[in-house]
Amino acid sequence: MKRAVPLALLLLAGAALSACEVGPSYRRPATPTPAAYRQIQGWAPATPSDAADRKDWWTLFGDPQLDELESQVEVSNQNLAAEAAAYRQARAIVSEQRAALWPTVTGAGSASISHSGGGRSVVASNGSVLGGSSGGSTIEDYALQLGATWEPDLWGRVRRQIENARAGAQASYATLVNARLSAQLELAADYVTLRQLDEEKRIDDATAAAYARSLAVARNKYAAGVAALSDVDQAQTQLHNERAADTALGQQRAQMEDAIAVLVGRPANLAIAPAAWTLKPVEIPPGVPSTLLQRRPDIAIAERQAAAASAEIGVATANYFPSLTLTGAGGAQATRLAQLFSPQSFFWNAAASAAQTIFNGGLTHAQVAAARAAYDQAVANYRQTSLAAFAQVEDNLAAQRVLAAEQPDLRASVASADEALHIARNQYAAGTVDYTTVVVAEAAALSAHNAELALEASRLTTTVDLVVALGGGWNAAALTSK
Repeated sequence: MKRAVPLALLLLAGAALSACEVGPSYRRPATPTPAAYRQIQGWAPATPSDAADRKDWWTLFGDPQLDELESQVEVSNQNLAAEAAAYRQARAIVSEQRAALWPTVTGAGSASISHSGGGRSVVASNGSVLGGSSGGSTIEDYALQLGATWEPDLWGRVRRQIENARAGAQASYATLVNARLSAQLELAADYVTLRQLDEEKRIDDATAAAYARSLAVARNKYAAGVAALSDVDQAQTQLHNERAADTALGQQRAQMEDAIAVLVGRPANLAIAPAAWTLKPVEIPPGVPSTLLQRRPDIAIAERQAAAASAEIGVATANYFPSLTLTGAGGAQATRLAQLFSPQSFFWNAAASAAQTIFNGGLTHAQVAAARAAYDQAVANYRQTSLAAFAQVEDNLAAQRVLAAEQPDLRASVASADEALHIARNQYAAGTVDYTTVVVAEAAALSAHNAELALEASRLTTTVDLVVALGGGWNAAALTSK
C-alpha cells in the first residue's frame, strides 16, 4: 500500500496540472454594426407581415403547391444529405478528440502448457529396446494483466483540440443550415418563375386570340375593298409571331420543372400543373441590424471558423511545454490455474516519463505564428461576411421600396394601353386609321402587361431574397446544443 502512495500523488498532480490551458481564450470578434438600416428611414411598409418566426417562411405566400414542394427539400435534396453526413462526421471527430482526455486501458490474458521428455532407454546390441527409465517435465503458465497509459493534458492541448473540433462541428451544422436555406431560396425563385411563365402564357393566349380577331377584321375589310392586302399580311405576321412566342414558353417552363425536381430530389419527370397567378408580395420587417449577426448561418460559419482558429493557437502553443506520460500495469501470474487468484500471484508496476523538445529549428515558433495568422484571417473573413450581409439586406430593402413605388405607375400604364388599344381597334374598324396604328397599340398593351407581371415577380423574388438575407427561420442560438 505504501508503494501506491507516490503513484497516487503523481496522478493527482497530473490531474491538477491538467486544469491549465495555454493560448488565448476565445471571444467573439467585434464587427461594425449599423444602428439602423439606412433604407427604412422615412419609409414604412404599407402592410407589414408578422414574420418574427420564419421557420417555414414560404408559407407567407399562401400557396399550397409551394408549401408541399418546400417540405420535400429537407427530406430528399441530395446536397443536404451530403452536408448532413459531413456534420455527423464532424460530431464524431469531436468525440475522437474528447477520448484523448482519458487513459488508454488494455487487457491481456495467456495460458500455456509445455512438456519435455527426460527418460533413458536401454538398447541391445541387435538394436532392440530392452527397457529403461521414464521421466520428463510439464510446465504450465497462466497470466492475466491490465495495462494503462495516460498522457495528462497538462497544458490544455487536448482541450484546445476539442474546442477546435467542436467549433468545426458547429460550423458544419451552420453550413448544413446555409445549404438548406439556399436550396429553399432557389426552389422559391424557380417556383415564382414557373408561375410567371404560366401567367405569361395566359396573357399570350389572350393576345393571340385578340390577334386572330384583328386578322379576321383585316380580311373582311380587304374583301370589302376598304383595306389593303398589307393589312392582312401585318395581322398574319403578328399572329404567327405571337403563337411562336407562346409555344417557346413551354420549353422554359419544362426547364423550371426539371430544376425544381432536382431540388426536391426527384427524377426529371416532375409535372406541376399550370395554375393562376395568385402569388402576392409580402412586406418583411427586417428588425434591428444587430440581430442579423445571430440570424445568418453564413455569419455563424465564419464566426465558428474564427473560434476554431483561435483554439489552434493554443494547440500550437502547447508544443513549447513538456509532455508527461504515465504508464501502469497489474495482474496475476501463476504456474497452476488454481493459484492464479491467490495473493502471492498478483503483481503491479507504474512508471512516469517526461519529454521536452530542446531544439527543432524554430518549428514551434513558426507553428504558433501560422496559427495566429490563420486566426487573423478568419476574423477578417467574419467581419467581411457580416458587412456583406448588412449590404445584402440594405439592397433588398431598397428593391422592395423602389418596386413598391413603381407598381402604381405600371398599373396605370396597363390601363392606358388597354384603353388605347380598344380605341385603335374601333377606329380601324370604322376606317379612320390604318392597321399600323392597331399594331402599335397591341404591341404597347402586350409590353405593358408583361412589364407589370415582371415587376410583380421581381417583388416576390425580392421578398424571398430578403427573408433569406435575414437568415430565414434560423438563429445562431441553435449552435449551443451542437
